[in-house]
Amino acid sequence: MIPAPPLAPQLTTSEAGASDWRLAWRQAVREPAELLRTLELPGLAARVSAAAAGQFPLRVPRGFVARMRKGDPDDPLLRQVLPLDEEDRPVPGFVHDAVGDLAAGGATGVLHKYRGRALLVATGSCAIHCRYCFRRHFPYADQTAAAGRWREALDYLAAHPEVDEVLLSGGDPLSLATGKLAEFTRGLAALPHVRRLRLHTRLPVVLPERVDTELLDWLAGQPRQVVVVIHANHANELDAGVDRALAGLREAGATLLNQAVLLRGVNDSVEALAALSERLFQAGVLPYYLHQLDRVAGTAHFEVPDDEARALHAGLAARLPGYLVPRLVREVAGAPAKVPL
Repeated sequence: MIPAPPLAPQLTTSEAGASDWRLAWRQAVREPAELLRTLELPGLAARVSAAAAGQFPLRVPRGFVARMRKGDPDDPLLRQVLPLDEEDRPVPGFVHDAVGDLAAGGATGVLHKYRGRALLVATGSCAIHCRYCFRRHFPYADQTAAAGRWREALDYLAAHPEVDEVLLSGGDPLSLATGKLAEFTRGLAALPHVRRLRLHTRLPVVLPERVDTELLDWLAGQPRQVVVVIHANHANELDAGVDRALAGLREAGATLLNQAVLLRGVNDSVEALAALSERLFQAGVLPYYLHQLDRVAGTAHFEVPDDEARALHAGLAARLPGYLVPRLVREVAGAPAKVPL
């Protein structure tokens, strides 16, 4: 199962003058050699895996690259995106579908794992390719809700009145044009049992230009509660541009939460996790989940053992007030909810 090639959002002449997020998308770094040249790290080239980069290509926005430390091979942002030869080593227990997505399909692009919530795989596209991605092997070409203009997904939701919250995920739902998102929410208008709309997105962090006036107007006009769950793993991912994007989302009425993944070499210390929580709260975002790594093929080098994860979480709880301590959880295929550790 190879991810569908990420389609760059279409940019018209009029849109080019109004918003630069599509342009920033197109200008993403796609070659490991260019990334290492930019960061002045020629010595890392020997550890880059051409096979991993071919199977799951490098993609990272230049604004995110600018937050990396030049000359630092251990930079926590670089580690999240650089395809290394560790990915080529098969490890028992690391599989293509670690969280049971394929068994949870309710309709094309609909994953219905938990009773009151349904997730729509809105698109296979992302502005950044994170090496630990739990859907890096997902068959997006066959399982994308927006491809059929949402009809099948909306019909499924209409037939399941127990679903009171709809999650848009992917890929990244904000990879879609705002008009495409508006098309879906217009369809939701006929489903009064859906009380909340949740967006799971990394774009406000890695491509804050995406949070433009059109998107904010769409969010502000939603009749339902909107929750935006961003994804940041390290405090260095947030800068002034991200702060502005998050402020805009809050002002549009969205509740902002963050989910992070515990990653070896990125945030596997109490200091790093505490700095992330403090920086998120400074930006108006509450820490929500700290996920144990989903055991997806190619990601074993990121894993932190459960005992160490529990010790880190306990250290975090001893340092921070409770509202800044995310819940440490794992997603288990077939479980009725996230499983606390």
